[in-house]
Amino acid sequence: MAFFKQTIIIAFCHTLVAATPFGTPVRAAIAPPASFTSNAKIGPGGITFTDSAHFRVYGATSSTANDTLNMLESAYSCFVDDLGWRSSGLGFNDDSDADGPWTKVNVYSVDALEGAAGVMHSDFDTGMAWLEVVKTYLTVPGVTVHEYGHGLTYHARTWVDQSRTGAWWETVAEWFADTYKTSSLCENGRSKFGQSTTLTEINLEKVIGDSFQVIVDGSVNSGNYYEAWPFLSYLTNNPDNFTGLGSNTIRESFAQYSKGSNETPLHAFARLSTSNSIQRVVGRYWARMAFVDIGHPTAQSVFLERRKALNYANLDSQSNSIYKVKAARQPRYMGANIIPLTKSGTAVVTAKITTGGTCTATLSVRNTSNGTTRYIDFANGSASTSITASEEAAIVVANTPSLIQYDPFSLTSDVNTGLDYTLTLSGATA
Repeated sequence: MAFFKQTIIIAFCHTLVAATPFGTPVRAAIAPPASFTSNAKIGPGGITFTDSAHFRVYGATSSTANDTLNMLESAYSCFVDDLGWRSSGLGFNDDSDADGPWTKVNVYSVDALEGAAGVMHSDFDTGMAWLEVVKTYLTVPGVTVHEYGHGLTYHARTWVDQSRTGAWWETVAEWFADTYKTSSLCENGRSKFGQSTTLTEINLEKVIGDSFQVIVDGSVNSGNYYEAWPFLSYLTNNPDNFTGLGSNTIRESFAQYSKGSNETPLHAFARLSTSNSIQRVVGRYWARMAFVDIGHPTAQSVFLERRKALNYANLDSQSNSIYKVKAARQPRYMGANIIPLTKSGTAVVTAKITTGGTCTATLSVRNTSNGTTRYIDFANGSASTSITASEEAAIVVANTPSLIQYDPFSLTSDVNTGLDYTLTLSGATA
C-alpha cells in the first residue's frame, strides 16, 4: 500500500511556512492557464517524460504515461475544478492564489521504493509536491491517486508541520483514492478523461473488526489510520443531513483548521457541524456502520458479502441477560462496539447501558427485505423498539467524551483507555 513520508515534509517545511506569511493583500484573480509550466528541477528530473496540462510523468512508456496522466487529470478535474481544493499547481508558499505561478506536478516512475509503492515529496525552493511511484503501480489509482491526495493535502497547507494531523494524512489520502474511484462526486472528472468507476477497497475486517480502536490510530503494526477513511466518507455523504456537513466537509476542514494550533481534525469537524455535537456525529457514524449504511455507493454490498467473517466478539455473557464488555475490546476514544442481536420473529427489544464513562449508544435496525434502516438513540441509558420478523438489529456503543488533543502516533492513556460498561437486554440476545 502506498504511504507518505510525512517526516520529510515536516523537516523542511517548518522554515518554509515561516519564510512568508499567508496573510498578504488579495490581488485581482487571474484565470489559470490551460497548461501549467513544467519544471525539471523539481525532483531528480530526466530526459524521458510525457506532459499533460497539469502533470508531467518521467520514466514511463508512452501508453503507461498517458494512462497515468489521464487518471491524474481526472483526479484534478474532480478535486480541484469541481470540489474546489487549492490547486496543486500553486506553490506552498505563494503569497497569492490569484496570479500563480502555476506549475505541473512531477511524477516519477521508479523501479522500487523501500517499503512502499509510492511516496510524496515536496520541493523547498518551489513549494511543489512531487511523487515517486513504483512503475508496476503507476496506473493504479489506489497508489497514484493516494499519493496525489497527499499532494493536495500538502498544497492545502494548514496540516503541514502539525503532529496531531500526522496519521490523518493517510486516512485522507485513502479517502481521496476511494472518492476518486467510487463516488458520484468524481463522475464528471472520470467521464472527461475516460476513467471507469471501480469498487471500493474498504477493509471491513479492520474498520468493524477493530472498531473499538481510537477512531484514527497510528500505532505501529496495529493502527487503523489507512483503513479509517469511511468516517470521512460518512461526513462527505452526510446521510443524516447534519447541518454544516456534506460534499465539501473534508476540504473545509482544512480551510477551517486553526492555523498553527496543532489541533486534531476532529476539532475542525466539530466547528463545521453547527447543529450537532461531534460526539453525536461520531455516534451516528458508528451506528450506521452496523450495516455500513453511510451513503457509500458500494461499501454496503461488500459488507453484506463479508459480514459473517467479521469479528463481533465484544461482550462476555453474565447472568440474567446481562453482558459485560471484554476488557481488550472496550471502545477507546471515539471508537465503538457493534453488537449484532439475535431474536426470534417480531419482538420488543429493550436495552440498557450502565457505565461510568461517556458514551453515545444507538439501537440500529435494518429491514432485510427493502434495506431501509432506522436508528433509535439511547436516552438516559436505555432504548426500546419493536423489531419485526423482517428486521435485524444491533446495539452500537461509542466512546464519545469531550474532545481531546491527541497524537495518533503516540497514544496516551486519556485516549487509549477503553469504556467499561454492561449491557442488559430483553427481547433479544447478544
